[in-house]
Amino acid sequence: MFDIIYFLEMIGVVAFAISGMIVARSKNMDPVGVFTIGFITALGGGTLRDLMMDNHPLYWIKHQEQPILILAIAIVFSYWRRAERIRESRIVFPDAIGLGIFSILGAQLALDLGHSWFIASLLGVMTGTFGGALRDTLCNEVPFIFRKDQIYASISFAGCWLYFVCQWTMESETMALSVGLLFIVLVRMLAVRFDIRLQRDPH
Repeated sequence: MFDIIYFLEMIGVVAFAISGMIVARSKNMDPVGVFTIGFITALGGGTLRDLMMDNHPLYWIKHQEQPILILAIAIVFSYWRRAERIRESRIVFPDAIGLGIFSILGAQLALDLGHSWFIASLLGVMTGTFGGALRDTLCNEVPFIFRKDQIYASISFAGCWLYFVCQWTMESETMALSVGLLFIVLVRMLAVRFDIRLQRDPH
């Protein structure tokens, strides 16, 4: 039977790993650095979520295919010369995909473990944003989540609540997941495209 949740997880891992590796290559990191940044970006948020919920073993330890896949991608990125020419601005799309997938799946897992909507939404935001925050911090960049010119965590938070409402009102869990995920990805991309911010600098 096709497992939509696992399929989305793997897409999220690949998307976040690629976003991390693009930044790592732009900083001229060696293959170890490329793998490390990709690994932390893809799995950092889920690791923190599992630690906060005392959910053991950690998800990526139970599913070793995820770090193995990240290692394979890191090898390609490290020795593929064209990867050096990928601009750092190109991380926006894969980062948005990772943000959407891991925010919704993190919130879903928290609900499955009996937490309230509010706590689940916070854990969803943590899952979706923490890996990217670590990526940016380690690469000497201000994380998206803390930038005045970016809407990031608030989109994740709103998407989690949209998912909860859709789950409550719709019979299809897959549809609820899809709505929440697409909302986060599309709003994040539109916010970047049209420079939408929560706060404007005074003139």
